[in-house]
Amino acid sequence: MKILMVTAEAVPYAKTGGLADSVASLARELQKGGDDVRLLLPLYRGMDELHRKNMYPLPHPLAIHLGREHWARVHELIEPSGLRVYFLEYQRYFDRARIYDDHDEGNGRRCAFADNPERFALLCRAALDLPGLTGWVPDIFHCHDWMAGLVPVFLETRDRNGPLRHSASVLTVHNLAHQGYADRSILAFAGLPSDLFRADRLEACGGVNFLKGGLYFANKLTTVSPTYAEEIRSAEFGCGLQDVLNFRGGDLLGIMNGIDGTSWDPASDPLIPHHYSRDRMEGKALCKKDFFHNHFPTSDIGSPLFVAISRLYAQKGLDVLADVLPKIFASMDVRVAILGAGDRNLEIKFCQLAAQYADRIHVTIGYDEGLAHRLEAAGDFFLMPSRFEPCGLNQLYSLRYGTLPIVRSTGGLRDSVLSYDERTGSGTGFVFHDLGNRALYDTIGWACHCYHNRPDHMDIMVRRAMEQDFGWTRSAARYRECYRWALESKGA
Repeated sequence: MKILMVTAEAVPYAKTGGLADSVASLARELQKGGDDVRLLLPLYRGMDELHRKNMYPLPHPLAIHLGREHWARVHELIEPSGLRVYFLEYQRYFDRARIYDDHDEGNGRRCAFADNPERFALLCRAALDLPGLTGWVPDIFHCHDWMAGLVPVFLETRDRNGPLRHSASVLTVHNLAHQGYADRSILAFAGLPSDLFRADRLEACGGVNFLKGGLYFANKLTTVSPTYAEEIRSAEFGCGLQDVLNFRGGDLLGIMNGIDGTSWDPASDPLIPHHYSRDRMEGKALCKKDFFHNHFPTSDIGSPLFVAISRLYAQKGLDVLADVLPKIFASMDVRVAILGAGDRNLEIKFCQLAAQYADRIHVTIGYDEGLAHRLEAAGDFFLMPSRFEPCGLNQLYSLRYGTLPIVRSTGGLRDSVLSYDERTGSGTGFVFHDLGNRALYDTIGWACHCYHNRPDHMDIMVRRAMEQDFGWTRSAARYRECYRWALESKGA
């Protein structure tokens, strides 16, 4: 099949979170399996010069047919695998250092660009006009999150009887909490019919909701884990769109994200000091020893190390961790390492804890790829107490690195981590249900008890965790099925 992935970000070109990882990894897995896959994303100012050197502009500019005609330059990069990546150059909208928002380093506020609706409406329309420039007509437009939400709307309205009439769309919801609200004037900007401003189309709360439009018009819908596909049909997790999702429930699939097993492999990872595998675990102990030497030099290497690598937002439940850590330090001999950035108040709180308990907790504000790998290799346990989690990737990395996840039973965490059973030693981590200080405290205490008193169970669980297969092969096969169903629904 010919598949065009429409996305605001993809590694290694542009990234703010797991969306970039999953889109790029899926595209490369599908390409490896014989599909003709191409990516379309904006050309941002901050893209690495190395990537820019490998791009070349297409010979003609692209006419983008919104409410009026816009002209843009498209650059192409061909990866060694043969995957083609198109970069949309439109300086007014994309020549910016950040993807979605300005960042005031003084107070940590993040303010979304006011013209985000216009920026991503342009990206969506460009996806549909691109075949006229390249001569390559996709069978499937695979749209990722609200930023690509207008692609199915265009396809089923303005392009319904045109050259793309046999093309189908699949919309993947990576995080339903982000929906893309705009003033109703965006319809005129996009050249879309005004009668789409209805409660059973794009209207929501008096404005236009990009994601809602995509959910109504896409031929098939997916989320990034089976449990999340169930959760978002409820009022608790539906973020106001549960009625739409129940209406489209027959076309909604939950397909678990995979991980890049090449970049995240403790047997060959160039970013960790010692390599190891489930059959040769000595390197993991040495990674922990090195980390303690560098960050907890006076601590006993036998103390369990709990790590967290995360955006510091309420969604991730780390505000609860920050609240409960003093009580944990008062009653348990543990060490904690935090890597992440986000909410300024939470950043400050963790830094204050690091100052107060300097020999117990190490905090790095920001993101460091090398440190992330070293933490996964050094840790005994990985903390991910999310309020909701569409899929999650770090718990999958942790399983691969033998760092047992401590997670709340929600979304992809529930689908990927099997809770420890004290009777049999089965499980791949520690799962709890109600997010609160007491529940998280008790679960960390439960993990400590297993670590100190059931070393045989710990060893079994670590090795079982490392056996889990969360590569993209099975997930890519499910997406191929989804694409076929989408084409069948179009009568193609």
